[in-house]
Amino acid sequence: MTRIEIVEVGPRDGLQNEARTLSAATKVEFIRRAVAAGVRRIEVASFVNPKKVPQMADAEEVLAALPRRDDVVYVGLVLNRRGFERALAAGCREIGMVVAASDSFNQRNQGAATEESIAAWLDIAEAAHAANVRAQITISTSFGCPFEGEVPPERVIAIARRVAAGRPLEIALADTIGVAVPTQVRDLVARVRAALPGTTLRCHFHNTRNTGIANAYAAVEAGVRVLDASIGGIGGCPFAPAATGNIPTEDLIYMLERMGIETGIDLESLIGTGRWVESQLERVVPGMLIKAGGFPGRGSAA
Repeated sequence: MTRIEIVEVGPRDGLQNEARTLSAATKVEFIRRAVAAGVRRIEVASFVNPKKVPQMADAEEVLAALPRRDDVVYVGLVLNRRGFERALAAGCREIGMVVAASDSFNQRNQGAATEESIAAWLDIAEAAHAANVRAQITISTSFGCPFEGEVPPERVIAIARRVAAGRPLEIALADTIGVAVPTQVRDLVARVRAALPGTTLRCHFHNTRNTGIANAYAAVEAGVRVLDASIGGIGGCPFAPAATGNIPTEDLIYMLERMGIETGIDLESLIGTGRWVESQLERVVPGMLIKAGGFPGRGSAA
């Protein structure tokens, strides 16, 4: 039976764009509930300039409060060597970095050209390997840029070849602003896999134009076995205009389960966590199963 690994990004990508900043204790409870539902890989914090992303200013405090488990990996996002050093000191066993496929977005998001971020990644990856820390890389705006428009697949493939030199755990293709469609996903995944055979690919989709779940399905059909998602469908990038939430984890799990695909995550518990997140944010979140529940007879957790 096919199995898909879910990387829960709600505590980081989900919360970074929220007007309401949750306390470190609430974030830890969010993560604890996700683990209780069966999630085993969670993006918990970003080690970036707190002035630019104040919602993530308590990264070290959150990491220090999380229970250490051999079967759970907490991921920290870094954008430069300083961020990596902070993540390492905080005890992260996996770090993720981001390089944008478009220079304009990379400048807005990271204050550097794409080439500079690639060089930073290669330096960080080497340091991570030396410290026995897992390192993975995301190519953001792989399917489109809010400032430059269409991103040629050849550009993404060229960047993927460059970052692969850092021996990443995975290369993720991210639809940062939610513009991709399934045919585009299948095409780009196939091209990158052909260019880098043996490299594990992950996909990260936003649901800005209501194609996120369809794109996740297309990625699975194209052979991707690792997907990012955010409980409740919360999220967005502070530097991408109108970039709404990630695909809801519970909605994705529902689709995969009904397709006979294993994830190891309990759907009913996840729906309950989504409803809890909604109450903490004090707003309606995008996830659909939070409203409708599972089928048949599931999703009644409060």
